[in-house]
Amino acid sequence: MSYSDLSLWHATCGESLVPRPGLPGDRVADVAVVGAGYTGLWTAYYLLQRAPHLRIVILEKQIAGFGASGRNGGWCSGIFPATWRRIARDGGPETVARVQRVMNAAVDEVGHVADREGIDCDFRKGGYVSVARNEAQWARARAEVDGARRWGLGDDVLTLLTKQEAEQRLAASHVLGATFASHCAAIHPAKLVRGLARLAESRGAVLHEGTEVVALAPGRVVTRSGTVSAESIIVATEGYTPSLPGHHRDLIPMYSLMVATEPLDQGVWDAVGLANRETFSDKRHLRIYGQRTADGRLAFGGRGAPYHFGSRIRPEFDRHDGVHAMLRRVLRDLLPALPPTVRFSHAWGGNLGIPRDWYPAISFDHVTRIGFAGGYVGDGVALTNVAGRALADLVTGSDSELLRLPFVGRRSRRWEPEPLRWVGVNAVTHLFRTADRAEARTGLPAKRAARFWRQLGH
Repeated sequence: MSYSDLSLWHATCGESLVPRPGLPGDRVADVAVVGAGYTGLWTAYYLLQRAPHLRIVILEKQIAGFGASGRNGGWCSGIFPATWRRIARDGGPETVARVQRVMNAAVDEVGHVADREGIDCDFRKGGYVSVARNEAQWARARAEVDGARRWGLGDDVLTLLTKQEAEQRLAASHVLGATFASHCAAIHPAKLVRGLARLAESRGAVLHEGTEVVALAPGRVVTRSGTVSAESIIVATEGYTPSLPGHHRDLIPMYSLMVATEPLDQGVWDAVGLANRETFSDKRHLRIYGQRTADGRLAFGGRGAPYHFGSRIRPEFDRHDGVHAMLRRVLRDLLPALPPTVRFSHAWGGNLGIPRDWYPAISFDHVTRIGFAGGYVGDGVALTNVAGRALADLVTGSDSELLRLPFVGRRSRRWEPEPLRWVGVNAVTHLFRTADRAEARTGLPAKRAARFWRQLGH
C-alpha cells in the first residue's frame, strides 16, 4: 500500500508523500522528538519559537502524519477527554472553566497558526452539533447542558437546541433536540500535519522519516541506522507507544474507522444541512463522528472495531469490512436525505491512544529530561497544540499558566497485563453497543453504561 492509500486525507492532501531521508548515522542534538504527528511537530515548532538556536531532530518510523494525526475525523475542538467532574476532582471546581478556556483558545490558536504560516488545512469553525435521537439520548443532552451551567460554563461552551433548531443545522432522523458547541472547527487533518512538518523544518528542525526507534534512555535515542544523543527527549507516539520497548502497557491502541462519500451535489447538501461545515454526531455511547469536507464529501467514522490481543498494531487492522459496512448503514439511517445511490469512495482506519483512566497526560522528568504527551482518547487535534506549548515550556524551563493545568505533570497508571486488558476492553465495547441498542428500543437510559463511567471515576 502506498501512503496515499492510507485514508481520504492522505489521498487528497496534495503531496506525493515521498519519505524524507532517514537518519544517516549518529547525530547530536539538543532535543530529540520521537514521532512526527501533531504532538511532536507542535513541540518542535514552539521550541524553536522560544529558542531558535536549538538543534532539534525529529524521528519518524513512516512519514509525518502516518498515524492518527493524518487519519482522524478532522475535528479541531475544545472537547477535553475527561469529564468536568474529573477535572474538578483533580484541580478544584474553578479549574473546570480554566481548562475549557484553554481548550477553546487552542482551537483558535491552531487556526491562527495555519493562517499566519500559510497552512491551507480547510479550517472552518462551524461548531459541533450532537443530536439526540431517543429519549435516553435527549435526557443526556439536557443533563450535559445542566452540568455545564453548574460548572459556570455558558452558551459559548454548550447550548441546548430544540428539535427545530437542531434540524436547521443537521437534517437527521428521529431528532428530539441537540447540544451545540461553538468551539469546534472542521479541518483536513493530513494537510495540517504535513504543513506542520514543513513549518518545523523551515524553522530549523531536521526531520528523518523511515527511521524506526528501537530503544531510548536518558540522553540517547537508538534507531536501526544510528543513535541520536540529545539533552532532552520528547516521546510523541500516541497509539504507537506500546511498540516502544518497555512501554507496551502505557497506552492501548484502539482502532477507530471511517468512510467517506464521493463529493455530493448542492441539492443533497440543501437537504442534509451542515451549511457552516458543522461537525456532527449523536448521543449514543459507542461514539460516531462526522464532518462536511471542504470538497463536499461526508467523512464519517466511529468506534466498534475490536482491541487486538497484546496491543498488536498491524496494517490489516486499519480496515474491517463489518465495521465499515456498519458505518455506512449508520450514516444512511442518520441522514435520510442522502440519496440511495450515493457512493462511498474511501474506507480506512487507524489507532488512537487510550490511557487506563481515559485521562490525557503531559509530563517531563527534569532528571532524565524525557517528556511525554498523549492519551488523547481521540480528542487530540487541539489538545496536541496545548501539549506542544506545555512541553516547550517544560524543556526550556519557562513558566506559564499551562503548567498549572491538572493534566500537566501527571501520568496514568499502566494497563493490566494480558489477557485481562483484552477481556476488559472488548467487554466495554460490547457493553456500549448493547446499551445503544437497548436505549434505541426502550428510550430508557442504560444504567450499565452510566455505572461504567462512575466506576472509572468520571
